[in-house]
Amino acid sequence: MANLLFVSGILVFYIIIFFFGFRYLPKESWQIIACVPLHKEKSGVWHGLNLTYYGFFNALAYAVGLLLVIILLGSAGVPFVGVLFLLGIVLGFCVPAASITARIVEGKKYIFSVGGASFVGILLAHWAVVFTDWFFGQLMEFSLPLYPALAAFSIAYAVGEGTGRLACISYGCCYGKPLAQSGFLLNRLFSRHYFVFTGKTKKIAYASKMDGVKVIPIQAVTSVIFILAALTGIVLYLWEYYLQAFLIPLFVTQSWRFLSEFLRADYRGSHAISPYQIMSGISLIYASTLTLYFSPVETVTVDIIRGISALWNPAVILTLEAVVLIIFLHTGRSGITFSSLEFHVDDERI
Repeated sequence: MANLLFVSGILVFYIIIFFFGFRYLPKESWQIIACVPLHKEKSGVWHGLNLTYYGFFNALAYAVGLLLVIILLGSAGVPFVGVLFLLGIVLGFCVPAASITARIVEGKKYIFSVGGASFVGILLAHWAVVFTDWFFGQLMEFSLPLYPALAAFSIAYAVGEGTGRLACISYGCCYGKPLAQSGFLLNRLFSRHYFVFTGKTKKIAYASKMDGVKVIPIQAVTSVIFILAALTGIVLYLWEYYLQAFLIPLFVTQSWRFLSEFLRADYRGSHAISPYQIMSGISLIYASTLTLYFSPVETVTVDIIRGISALWNPAVILTLEAVVLIIFLHTGRSGITFSSLEFHVDDERI
């Protein structure tokens, strides 16, 4: 019963957030969450820093992903200190990789690439688990089972990117092709379900002049596919099929990442096959190779109540708060849009 309630709770949460997110986030008013005045001109106008919903939903994506890792590994008996060291290693590489790969592939300084971060994470995850278990596990006397840990990361990645696509909808990036240029079948498929982005500060507007145009809702499709893949992985994890719980979310997400690129209109490089698609292909081959050389040998019992109980810990709560704040400030400070602010007193209210 506890397993069913856990999975059902996640499903209901995403039904609600997707219902409202897909409906409202393409609108102009859902890009900037706040403006912070920085310096004042002689004219009295303040120049402001924009804080975005892009950063908010990215922070939410990291928070949900980390929560799942803590719960799933906690349910397998891994103490939070072991999870913390593992997360520190992985996030220490993946967070900067999001901006570094975007600079390399797209030549842009003020954008982030989830594809680049996930690629680094997939290549790193196995070795991070092995190192954490060997070094910190011996030092602090805990055990970190390989495939349960890899499965937890695979599931968390699927949930994280599925959630993070809401950030893309808000910013108007990673957008789909116009329906008018998408062929008969795609037009029929998305004739009633499409996105129309509004606002000149959306990326789809200033990069492709496609604000107000019906486009394939590729971000929404990706979100739904990734969350369903994650839920499948969670069910398999709770049934203690760790290898399958690792591979299925990974194969679904990376295969769809490869295929979905053909439905996107944003710039992905100058070649027919983008660097991000190549990264997805390498990730699949790499993960398959790992499973051939490292057969699962762990016999680990899962107790979801034990995993959820692991959240009731001041260290867990403070860590999550810190990560959310760092990610929001890292990805939510807009380096492309700026604001001009004026302040005055309403004489009628004095």
